[in-house]
Amino acid sequence: MKKVILTFCLIFAYTQISTAQIQFGIKGGLNYNSNSVEEVGEDIFDGAESKTGYHAGIWLRLKVPVIGLYVRPELVYTNLKSELVYKATATSTSYNFQKIDIPVLIGKKIFGIGNIFVGPSFQYILDSEFEISDISSVETDNFSMGIQFGGGVELGKFGLDIRWERSFSGIESSFINNLGNSVDFDTRVNQIIIGLSYRL
Repeated sequence: MKKVILTFCLIFAYTQISTAQIQFGIKGGLNYNSNSVEEVGEDIFDGAESKTGYHAGIWLRLKVPVIGLYVRPELVYTNLKSELVYKATATSTSYNFQKIDIPVLIGKKIFGIGNIFVGPSFQYILDSEFEISDISSVETDNFSMGIQFGGGVELGKFGLDIRWERSFSGIESSFINNLGNSVDFDTRVNQIIIGLSYRL
């Protein structure tokens, strides 16, 4: 009898796992970083204006019917750009910022085609640089963490979502100016993300 019960439990567990929906695909879209450069202890930049950036990556979604939620980890490359004035020389420059994002989202389907989600976003800074010779040797903390939440719709294999990302803290950065001095500043990522996805 115990073997029958154990066999039944194993069969039930297997059917639950096998009915779990695993989907994956690609994604891309636009990013608008609302607050990319802030001063830290010294007034060194002026007129910072964020420009539209972009992202591209892959995603995986695991849904277990019994729970009614899904987990969606993503691996995304993000490129952001800001225009600003370096006050020491009154020179306009661009600040380019590249990172890898790994959001791990918990979501729920609503009304058949909609979904809402929230979760942490782990970020690894690949590179950051200014486009003027007065600023060189830019160094940025490699790891940071934030949170993403938003919602979207899915029509067939296509999905469209909008999300907001907020950093838990600023990202400490520094550069060497033309006098050879190290100057600290804050690079933080608080952005609106519009993404288009395709399920493979």
